[in-house]
Amino acid sequence: MWLFIAFLAVPLIEIGLFIQVGGLIGLWPTLLIVVLTAIAGTALVRGQGMQAIARLKRSINDFSDPSRPLADGAMILFAGALLLTPGFFTDACGFALLVPAVRSRVFRLLKDKVKVTQFQTGAPHRPDPTAPRDTVIDGDFHELDESRRPTHRSGWTRH
Repeated sequence: MWLFIAFLAVPLIEIGLFIQVGGLIGLWPTLLIVVLTAIAGTALVRGQGMQAIARLKRSINDFSDPSRPLADGAMILFAGALLLTPGFFTDACGFALLVPAVRSRVFRLLKDKVKVTQFQTGAPHRPDPTAPRDTVIDGDFHELDESRRPTHRSGWTRH
């Protein structure tokens, strides 16, 4: 139900804001603001996204909990989607998510609602090398006469 309300309310809020702002400053300045916020938001998201990836790599290399860098990266990605969506309300929400203090607060709110049951690092399970392996490969082949043999070497056949 919350998702339905969001999909209904956000476009209505955006339409209302477009009408209000467009009435105050005019059509072209309103459209220019929307385009400029998308460009500025893209630049900010790119920079903060690279920093978030670096923090994630560092936490993985240090074998520390990567939940915070992952959450930051997800919020920055969501902020980018909001900033690319035309509108003043979505731009305000997107710019807010680019503020580290806001992301920190959102992370604390979400952390209380999400429970991690298992976290594991290390190499994936590998089969036992001493176990017997079935090395029989079943296949069919056809002999080609000399005129139909390929002239190139593919690495998969012997010529």
